[in-house]
Amino acid sequence: MEAIHTRLINLVALCSEYCATLENSVELEKEDFINALLGYLPRIYFEFHDIDAGESESIEEWGFGLSDHLDEMQYETVRMQLAALFGEDDTYLETFEKDMKYSDTPIATTISENLADIYQPLYNFVAEVRESEGDHLEEAFRVCKDAFKDYWSQTLCNVLRALNSMHNS
Repeated sequence: MEAIHTRLINLVALCSEYCATLENSVELEKEDFINALLGYLPRIYFEFHDIDAGESESIEEWGFGLSDHLDEMQYETVRMQLAALFGEDDTYLETFEKDMKYSDTPIATTISENLADIYQPLYNFVAEVRESEGDHLEEAFRVCKDAFKDYWSQTLCNVLRALNSMHNS
């Protein structure tokens, strides 16, 4: 259990770095920002996929949920900063959208919104751990991991593909 606790502490640090990088995106060149994200996102995906912190119990049974530490204005500020940084490169075609198989037209999404959508649960995860002084580390991780499974893991993979394409062009 000590090994998992250490990994979770390291994951909180990694998520905090990701959030700080997005918050400070106006200070970075686009290429440097993309390189940073290409370093963070695969590691975040791996850790949320790989760490098993007692998932046999149902989260609903013990009544823990992450508070919304991130307000809408802060989310929008980060998203708009990212949209400005990516400019015309912000939009890309979404190939894994569930409705895509029923659509005659391509479905577009934006890197900025996808990164902000990942930022939101990670920000709440980090904030919960900090505010509880680590007392809610495992619980906060489990709630964030459930959201990872249900939603933002696919978002991370999709935006990683778009960033990789931009990096290699």
